[in-house]
Amino acid sequence: MSPNPSAIPDEFLDVGGPGETETLDEDLWFLPGPVEDAADDLPPGPRAEPGEAAILDDWRQAEAGLASRLAQVAGRLGGLDDRLRRAPEGWRQRLALIEAAELSWYVGDRVTPDRLALWIALRLSGVQEDSAALARVGWAVRRLTGGPGPEAGLADFLGRHSPKPPEAEAESFADRAGAWREFMEGARDLHPISRAAMGYHLWGLAGLGQNGGRLEAAVTAARIAMGAGPGAMFAPLAIGGAGGLRSGGPPAERLARWLDGMDQATVTAMRQLDDIEAWAARADSAMAGLSGRTPPALRAILTDWPLVSAPMAEALTGASRAAVQRNLAWMEAHGLIREVTGQGRFRMWRAAS
Repeated sequence: MSPNPSAIPDEFLDVGGPGETETLDEDLWFLPGPVEDAADDLPPGPRAEPGEAAILDDWRQAEAGLASRLAQVAGRLGGLDDRLRRAPEGWRQRLALIEAAELSWYVGDRVTPDRLALWIALRLSGVQEDSAALARVGWAVRRLTGGPGPEAGLADFLGRHSPKPPEAEAESFADRAGAWREFMEGARDLHPISRAAMGYHLWGLAGLGQNGGRLEAAVTAARIAMGAGPGAMFAPLAIGGAGGLRSGGPPAERLARWLDGMDQATVTAMRQLDDIEAWAARADSAMAGLSGRTPPALRAILTDWPLVSAPMAEALTGASRAAVQRNLAWMEAHGLIREVTGQGRFRMWRAAS
C-alpha cells in the first residue's frame, strides 16, 4: 500500500532545489566533515622538541631581559671570589661542606653537616645511614673544592669510570656527555652564570639524569657559573635555600629564579665568612695565653669545619685525645664553642658566634 502524499507534511517533502544544498549540509551537523578537515579530528601526537638554535635563542633573550639583575649577581660573586682569595684555604672547604649538605636535602639524600663532616674526615657513618648517599655528597664536596672543571672533561669530572663498565653503556654515556658539552660550547656568548643555568636545566634532556643526576647537575653548574676564579671554586646555589634550582616555566622564568637563588646563597655565604672571621679573631685573642700546638690547631679546625667531634680533632691535629678534650673543654667554658648534640657521647662542637 503506497503512502498517501497528502498525509505527509509539506516540510518533509521539500528537499530544496540545487541552490539550497549548502543549507541542508549545514543542518547535518552530526556527519563527519570534509576529507580535508580530517586531520583536525585526530588526537594530538607527541610534540616536536625545539632545536638547539631555538633553545639558545630563548636563553639569549632571557639573559638580555635580565641583564641588570645578572650584573648585580655577578658583582656579588666577584666579591665572594675576592674574599676567598685572601682567606685561609679551609674557608673554601667550610663553604663546600655547607653547600653539599644543603644540596643533599634538595635531592633527597638528607645528609646533615655533622654526618658529612664525620664521613669526610674519618669515613664514619651510622648503622642506619646510607653509605651510598654519604659517598655521593662526599663527591660533591671534593668537586666543589678543587680539581679540573666539568668543561675540561665531563666524564672525568663526574667520575663515571667504573673498572669494567658494559661497553654499550659506556659508549652511550660518552655520547650523551659529548653532546651536552658541544651544546654548552655553542653557548659561549652567554655569561657563565646564564650558561650554568641553561646547562643545569638541560641536564635531564641530555640523558644525564641517572645515578643522582640532580646533584651532579647542580655541582657541575656551580663550577661553571664561577668560571676559573682564583678564590672561590664554585658559585653557591643552595646555601640558605635551593629555590633557584626549581624547574618549570620558560627560560626567562628559570633564569630569574636562578639569579634570585644564587644571590641569596651568595649573601648567606658572605655572612658565614663574616661570622667565622670575627670568631677567629675573638678566639685568637682569648687563647693567646695558652701554650702548646693544640690550641691554635683546634682553632684552625673549627674555622675549616662547621662541626667538629673529639675523634675528628684528634685525627686532624695529631694531638692526644686527652689534650684535645682538655682544650675543647676550656674553649667551651670560655664561650668560644658550643656543643650541639646534647649527648654524653658522640658529641660535636661548633664555633659560638
